[in-house]
Amino acid sequence: MAPQQPALALDPTGADHRAEHRALRERGPATRVDVLGVEAWSVSDPVLLKRLLTSPDVSKDARAHWPAFGEAVGTWPLALWVAVENMFTAYGANHRKLRRLVAPAFSARRVDAMRPAVEGVVTDLVDRLARLPVGEPVDLRQQLAYPLPITVIGHLMGVPEDRRDGFRALVDGVFDTTLDQAEAQANTVRLYEVLDQLIADKRATPGDDMTSLLIAARDDEGNGDRLSPEELRDTLLLMISAGYETTVNVVDQAVYTLLTRPDQLETVRKGEATWGDVVEETLRHEPAVKHLPLRFAVTDIPLPDGRAIARGEAIIASYAAANRHPDWHEDPDTFDATRTVKEHLAFGHGVHFCLGAPLARMEVSLALESLFGRFPDIRLADPAEELPAVPSLISNGHQRLPVLLHAG
Repeated sequence: MAPQQPALALDPTGADHRAEHRALRERGPATRVDVLGVEAWSVSDPVLLKRLLTSPDVSKDARAHWPAFGEAVGTWPLALWVAVENMFTAYGANHRKLRRLVAPAFSARRVDAMRPAVEGVVTDLVDRLARLPVGEPVDLRQQLAYPLPITVIGHLMGVPEDRRDGFRALVDGVFDTTLDQAEAQANTVRLYEVLDQLIADKRATPGDDMTSLLIAARDDEGNGDRLSPEELRDTLLLMISAGYETTVNVVDQAVYTLLTRPDQLETVRKGEATWGDVVEETLRHEPAVKHLPLRFAVTDIPLPDGRAIARGEAIIASYAAANRHPDWHEDPDTFDATRTVKEHLAFGHGVHFCLGAPLARMEVSLALESLFGRFPDIRLADPAEELPAVPSLISNGHQRLPVLLHAG
């Protein structure tokens, strides 16, 4: 049995996440970590992580399976991540019910039908970039990575254009792990106020959007699977936040990588790799989510080294560390768009696999193709090492991504 180690405190600023992930892997398949004052088991071994993510002995329902839930919701800055009532935290039959209501919106047919609209959004954003003054730095996180997914998910969910920036700021707050408990709680209160207003408006004036469909399902008295008021609100929160924040980071990381690895961009231009290959390698190499809180042991779970995750203990899926595990991928720290083994855990695994994965892949691929096609001489405006990370142990991106679009 491996000796007990003191819990490794995860850095809330995400300043040097690669070193942190190496430290996690060095401590074994699973290790104790401190997540802003809550102890959990970080799992960074992909084999063990995939096993736990598909096991009925692991739950995301904190109310049912985490003895510390009552205390955490009043003191923990990340309380919203375990307190929401939607398919993100649901377990068993309740998860199947909630996922069944949302899944049709992300079917292959529906996503394929959205392609012309997404292409239109990308073209409009790149056209705006082309109209900016030549020679001035442009922050692509602000001018492309942010507006693309918030426009797409805003259209899908029926969020009015004049409210999208408000949602964006509040969702950013959900992922900002440098907020203290009071700041995080204030952000949550405001977020729910905005969601409640959206629900009220859509109930009064339904539209051809997912929010209106979910409200109709909620209000249908004959619907045996009807949503509770909390489930309706939190399902909207999940769809808007997950459909936005993660895609922002993938666009950001893909552009950053191609600008710091011009050889990889050249492989695409030579036809040796596709934009889809770049997206998949970005998802492996720098996934949008580094650590995802939380899951809980329904029963004692033996570990390979003889220890055990005790019933009721928390588990955090350390996706980014697992994606670069040396037992999974050859030369895992190197970005290689021609890599033949394209497996990763960026979208999760098992029953909680991200429903929006096909839409996100399409958005990022179209954005890269349009951006690098329109601006062949694009380059970073600042040294790569000077671009600070998003302040989060969850979200994986840069605070800014300044570029020069033209040669000169």
